[in-house]
Amino acid sequence: MIWSSWSEFFSMGGYGLYVWGSYAVTLICIVGEILLISRRHRTLEKQYSLIYGINKEEIKNETTS
Repeated sequence: MIWSSWSEFFSMGGYGLYVWGSYAVTLICIVGEILLISRRHRTLEKQYSLIYGINKEEIKNETTS
């Protein structure tokens, strides 16, 4: 397709709302998934540190020694 203006590009021949809405929903889902994964990672780190008594300072001291 060849568009003569930006408004024609964004309207996508009358299907712009569907096309750009689909992109927006996909982007929101991907960003949400990344945020949920990072939050779950932090939660698991906290749980494992409580279970095994590991402290970040202890780990730093072990690596510097």
